[in-house]
Amino acid sequence: MRPHPSPRHALIAVLAAAVLATGATAAVAAPAGPARVQHGALRPLVDLSAQRVLVADEVAAAKWGTDSPIDDPAREREVLEAVARQAEELGADPVATSRIFRDQIEASKVVQRGLYSRWDADPAQAPTERPDLGRVRLEINRINGELVRAIADSAAVRESPSCVGHLTAGAAAVVHGRHLDPLHTVALGRSLPSVCERAAR
Repeated sequence: MRPHPSPRHALIAVLAAAVLATGATAAVAAPAGPARVQHGALRPLVDLSAQRVLVADEVAAAKWGTDSPIDDPAREREVLEAVARQAEELGADPVATSRIFRDQIEASKVVQRGLYSRWDADPAQAPTERPDLGRVRLEINRINGELVRAIADSAAVRESPSCVGHLTAGAAAVVHGRHLDPLHTVALGRSLPSVCERAAR
C-alpha cells in the first residue's frame, strides 16, 4: 500500500490541481462574507510568492553557462538569517517565517531546474544575455522584505482552520491574474505549503 501523503505534499497537490483549473470561476472567486477578509489577507503573500517565482527566471539566466550552482547553501543561509531578523523586528514568528522561506527557496530551484532542462533540450530557447546576478538579488531582497511583512500581517489567518482553503483560492486567483505557465504554477505550489503548516497540525 502507498503511504498517505503528508499535509505538505497533499497541499502541493491540491494547489497544483486548483491553479491549473483556473478556468473554473468558483476556484478564483473570493469567498463571500467574513471569509472575504481572510482571502484578502493571504492574497498579498501569495502574489509576492509568485513574484519571487518569476524572478527565478532571471536567476537561472544569470547562472546559465557559468560555474554558479543552482543549490547555493551559503546564499540560502544568508536569506534565512535575514528574514528571521526582519520577522523579529516586526514582532513576528521568526521560526514560521524561516520555514515559509525554505519553501520559497525550493520553489526558485524548481524554476531554475525546469528552465535548465528546457534550455538543454532546445538550446535555441536559452538566454542570449546574462543578467547581473547582484542586481537580481537586490530585487529578490526587496520582495523578501515585503513577503516577511505579509507573513507577519497574515498570522491570524495562517493559524486558522480555514487557511488551506483560502490559500488555495488565493493561489488560483494569482495564477489566473498573472497568467502563470505550468512550470511557474508548479513552483508557486511548491512555495506555499508551510503557510498553513500550523493549521494543518
